[in-house]
Amino acid sequence: MNEADPRRGSASAEDVAAGAGVSPSTVSRCFASPDQVRPETRRKVLAAAERLGYRPNRIARSLALGRTGTLGLIVPDIANPFFAVIVKAVQARARRKDYAVFLADTDEHPDDEYELALTLARQVDGLLLVAPRMTGDRLGEVVRQVPSVAVNRSVAGVPSVVAPSEDGLRQAVAHLHALGHRHLALVLGARNSWSSEQRGHAVRFAAEQLRVKVTEFGPHEPKFHTGAQVADLALAAGATAIVAHNDLMALGVLSRLADRGVRVPDDVSVVGADDTLLATTATPALTTVRIPLDALGERAVDLMLHRLDDPGHPPQEVALDSELIVRRSTGPAPRKDA
Repeated sequence: MNEADPRRGSASAEDVAAGAGVSPSTVSRCFASPDQVRPETRRKVLAAAERLGYRPNRIARSLALGRTGTLGLIVPDIANPFFAVIVKAVQARARRKDYAVFLADTDEHPDDEYELALTLARQVDGLLLVAPRMTGDRLGEVVRQVPSVAVNRSVAGVPSVVAPSEDGLRQAVAHLHALGHRHLALVLGARNSWSSEQRGHAVRFAAEQLRVKVTEFGPHEPKFHTGAQVADLALAAGATAIVAHNDLMALGVLSRLADRGVRVPDDVSVVGADDTLLATTATPALTTVRIPLDALGERAVDLMLHRLDDPGHPPQEVALDSELIVRRSTGPAPRKDA
């Protein structure tokens, strides 16, 4: 027998069986139901498979396990760099685990999100719901129909991966306070957004502790144009620093301030959140709260696969850390006599 080229992955189960000295049915059981194969035999089969570059047929293996080999991934806005990074991380992690991913974009519409979730629930092994906007009742209906993991939203009774921004935003408020700012504008994100609620609470709490005034604007769609709209309102309110819900809105703020000839950070300081690629390419570079976006996606896939393998395990919530990254968009508050 000629050994197959591992780079081509063209070896068959019969090739592996011959190489390991077992029957083709033993090879199939080794990959579909490894617990039914003796450890010594399994090691021989896996060694032969590795040597020959054999990859078990995904469809056949999925049928043996009673699964589709696919996951559904629903995001609010694929054009937002925050979600784009998570999508890439999910797809890469799932691919390594030999799962395909069906992606759906709701464009920040909770009704569409709910309908898409119900549709995908009938077609996939599990759903990854990134920053879901739907109500708790609707979310509960979805998770009763299909194993689900929530990303960037804490949901009771549902496995979830969150990156609470409280620490990073408290650091941001303390940073601005140390620079002499005593009046902040807080730009909130989308209505029904868990992260917007958490971030708003963190800024309010830190500001209260430091006796810093906060003027709030929103909720708003977390997009570039809404940040530009709020910039004028923040200036009119007399704030010397603006804390935006995310980097995209913060860039909208920077753009509008530049149009008006307002200098950043000499006249007004600006802080974003998420630390997407946009933060480093902005002019000036954006001070922001870093969220580990890659880790959010990767841990979500891991939680999902663990749930599929062990449905009876209690739901787990994984919390990742955030931190303030100081760049050029923040500086000392302007002097009143300047």
